[in-house]
Amino acid sequence: MIHEIHEIIQQAIISQEKGLKNVLASVVHLEGSSYRKPGVRMLISEDLSSVGAVSGGCVEKEIIHRAKSVFSNKKAKIITYDGRYRLGCEGVLYILIEPFSISKLFLNEFLNAKKNRETIKIDSIFLKKDETFGNFGSYVTFKNKRQFTFNDSFDFQIKNEAITFTKTLQPAFKLIIIGGEHDAVKLCKIASNLGWEIDVVTSIKDPKNKADFPGANSVIGETPETIQFKNISTNSAVVIMNHSYVQDLKYVINLSKHNPKYIGILGAPNRRERLFNELFELVPDLSEDFLDLIYTPAGLHIGAQTPEEIAVSIVAEILSVVRKKEPFSLRNLNGKINN
Repeated sequence: MIHEIHEIIQQAIISQEKGLKNVLASVVHLEGSSYRKPGVRMLISEDLSSVGAVSGGCVEKEIIHRAKSVFSNKKAKIITYDGRYRLGCEGVLYILIEPFSISKLFLNEFLNAKKNRETIKIDSIFLKKDETFGNFGSYVTFKNKRQFTFNDSFDFQIKNEAITFTKTLQPAFKLIIIGGEHDAVKLCKIASNLGWEIDVVTSIKDPKNKADFPGANSVIGETPETIQFKNISTNSAVVIMNHSYVQDLKYVINLSKHNPKYIGILGAPNRRERLFNELFELVPDLSEDFLDLIYTPAGLHIGAQTPEEIAVSIVAEILSVVRKKEPFSLRNLNGKINN
């Protein structure tokens, strides 16, 4: 997830400014099952503080302990963590631990790529061995083909028998919230914890600012007649929560020219048929595929009552739609959770 590597980079810069070294731990291979998939990372600073996580918490302490040699000799290494003999995990993790330094040139490139919603590729070179040193490390390739390593002594052109693990970071999932009331604030707050990029549209008659919506990327005052939606794609969701049927309908008409992955609308179930009928009258060329994008009332049926709980139900529904999962209790699942 791009927000996780962004957090790691931010913390690395803070540590560098304090004169502390950093190392990056990356899960690059997995045999069996684990809490998270390969590609997850954590940063360890020289004072042994850390950000990020590679598991649910059962692996991190050992990684920090085994990262100490990388601080002292500046040599990247690969370690394994066998969870088959420990509670909670059933797989063997291969973890690359490498010196991690951020240059200003890399930082500018990363921030521009993130702002422009570009994909970023990270290749990690390693061997499937335990406690082994070598020409291991990660390098980043941006859309403009510029490449960076985190360690000057690592040469990614030299691979010999090493294995390459590739992780492509997609732009942050984009959520547009249309509404400026208390429930919209709660949705923004909960969705921001997932690292989503959140743009909020409030009424132009009652404008708000970013201080009113913690976690928001932008907050603007607009009307459904004048707003110009940009960068709405299948990596985007829209939640309309105006508490006004007329305003909701106008925004949906505007959105009919776009193709988000999900359009959620607050409101009673019995107004859904009215909404669809009026959409067909006002937008004659409306497709049924567009109607399939609309979820109203928004959210999963989990008995949500408070604004916070309703926000959780909406976020869960968006995730289930984006990841094409039919929600049910995991107690009814046999086999692996991730496949």
